[in-house]
Amino acid sequence: MTGIPFPDISPVLFTIDAGPIHFSLHWYALAYIAGLLIGWRIVVTLMRRPALWPLDRAPTAPERIEDLMTAVILGVILGGRLGFVLFYQPGYFLQNPLDIPKVWQGGMSFHGGFLGVIAGTAWFCRRHGVPLLSLGDALAVATPPGLLLGRVANFINAELWGRPTDLPWGVIFPGEAAQDCPGIVAGLCARHPSQLYEAGLEGIVLMLVLLLAIGMGALKRPGRVMGLFFAGYGLARFTVEFARQADPQFITPDNPMGNVISFGALGGLSMGQLLSLPMIALGLWFVLRARRAPAP
Repeated sequence: MTGIPFPDISPVLFTIDAGPIHFSLHWYALAYIAGLLIGWRIVVTLMRRPALWPLDRAPTAPERIEDLMTAVILGVILGGRLGFVLFYQPGYFLQNPLDIPKVWQGGMSFHGGFLGVIAGTAWFCRRHGVPLLSLGDALAVATPPGLLLGRVANFINAELWGRPTDLPWGVIFPGEAAQDCPGIVAGLCARHPSQLYEAGLEGIVLMLVLLLAIGMGALKRPGRVMGLFFAGYGLARFTVEFARQADPQFITPDNPMGNVISFGALGGLSMGQLLSLPMIALGLWFVLRARRAPAP
């Protein structure tokens, strides 16, 4: 099997090691920081353009977005970590509860972070009397850049790679786990760069769709942009999961594809696909609801 050698990129951007001070900045951490900062500026920019919103009135003042970002950051971190614990490795963390706070060892779930952001945003809206659907629309527009950067960071970390492939753009990822490909006795194993597939669909394509919808006046109908984001992300994630390697805890000799739901000869669904289905349904519901609601 032939493929493209993995580029020689260190997962650590830089390290400061001076006496008692030892600090390393990883690309993954930088992706989180940059994604949140970009998202913050996008939301502030939208709040400063009242003509985009119902009755030509922005949901809240731009100055309040800093308070919102505090709730969003807590939602991303707590929700993302707890989602990973509950959705992907509940057995391990039940036996090792002290490992739950160790986010620096890896293990974050987008779907968990998504639920955490919803909870944080709902709290903010209730406290400040802000319309939840309109603010959700703004946050939906702010999310794809962070998804793009996060998936690129996954690629740099050589993690969450795809299934083996003989396509010309397959990447030879380093490490024994990435080279453990059934059926390949000798030679190197090339895999789908599924992180880049997700970066393109969840980040670039989804952002373009949302911007196009805003240009057509979608923010005038609360919930429409948020619904497009839910359905668009869920569909993108569901599609890429066909090329993405399942998490190792789901793979067994009797279940080499790592499906959490099996349909026999028809295949099955991965955990990522299972969690994406409610997002797609919820997104379509919000889009239809916004369409049927009377125009403000």
